[in-house]
Amino acid sequence: MSRQERVGPQGRRTDPAGVLDVDALLDDRATGIIVCCGSGGVGKTTTSAALALRAAERGRRVVVLTIDPARRLAQSLGIEKLDNTPRPVVGIDESAGGGLDAMMLDMKRTFDDVVLSQAGQERARAILENPFYVALSSSFAGTQEYMAMEKLGQVRAQARAEGTYDLIVVDTPPSRSALDFLDAPERLSSFLDGRFLRLMLAPAKGPARLMTAGLGLVTGALTKILGAQILTDLQTFVAALDTVFGGFRARAQQTYALLQAEETAFVVVAAPEPDALREAAYFVERLDGDAMPLAGMVVNRTTPEPRSKLSAEEARAAVERLRGRRQGGLAAGLLRLHADRWSAVRREQQLCSRFTAAHPDVATTQVAALPGDVHDLKGLRRVGALLSRA
Repeated sequence: MSRQERVGPQGRRTDPAGVLDVDALLDDRATGIIVCCGSGGVGKTTTSAALALRAAERGRRVVVLTIDPARRLAQSLGIEKLDNTPRPVVGIDESAGGGLDAMMLDMKRTFDDVVLSQAGQERARAILENPFYVALSSSFAGTQEYMAMEKLGQVRAQARAEGTYDLIVVDTPPSRSALDFLDAPERLSSFLDGRFLRLMLAPAKGPARLMTAGLGLVTGALTKILGAQILTDLQTFVAALDTVFGGFRARAQQTYALLQAEETAFVVVAAPEPDALREAAYFVERLDGDAMPLAGMVVNRTTPEPRSKLSAEEARAAVERLRGRRQGGLAAGLLRLHADRWSAVRREQQLCSRFTAAHPDVATTQVAALPGDVHDLKGLRRVGALLSRA
């Protein structure tokens, strides 16, 4: 099934309540980027790694980029440490001609690389050593999401130029901040175009006499509050930003357009719980509102149906019949567990049915809960098989 048959003009399925065909998505060479997003604790990092591994073992040349600060991805892929440099994953089946690298976003290093590419060596050194830059590149609100976009753009440009990868899988941060990267260009542009920063740049841009007089009052007051050195550092930093960030804005806008392109596919990851499905609904609606191509949703850790067809009601009735019998304790306990499991299955089915009723054009697939944590390639292969219902 081709991508055009699976999705509509916004990347949404045209047939109601369809099943997400994961293997068709991974095999489609028109799909160059898969972005996994979802709230925390739903198995998003594991899903990203499993998709990347399955794609690689089906013949794609893949790099998986995690923005989540968790270290479980490195562990499950058998890599001692992930950083800003793609590292090969050893032990995958390369018989189909694919390969897999993994990397983790280093926010500050990515920021530093952009500064070095945009400014001359002397100016770049002055920026990198500036205390205001150090604070911005390490902890400014929105910097991580902005740098995630920057790194995605870098990796994709390098892949196109060198032919290294034909699929990039992105694991985004947990909670609703996972979609903050969609707002990052506008937020940083607003910061850079703010009144205070324009004032700090006024001597270089405005009528000298008028602006200098007004600025003198402001800088005099700030000098008393902050100190002369801090004010000098701030002015130097702002002047540097004015020359460097023009390129930031342009590239962020290019990456935003890339996220809307046909080659990109968003996969929302959820769990069969009310809060997680509410967050999933938020992601779906936000992606639709921003014309981002949604491939579908993965519902992780669903309760497997019991093999026995004995219903929860029948199991509980049997427990009542065993009550008071000397030999009935173990059997009653097992029957209670069986009844509880069927109740969990029904509850989860009802929750998922409500989501489907509210979003009938979102294709979904469910992954049953595994008995233990996923910590190696074997476990990721198992998750990949469940994702594809193989």
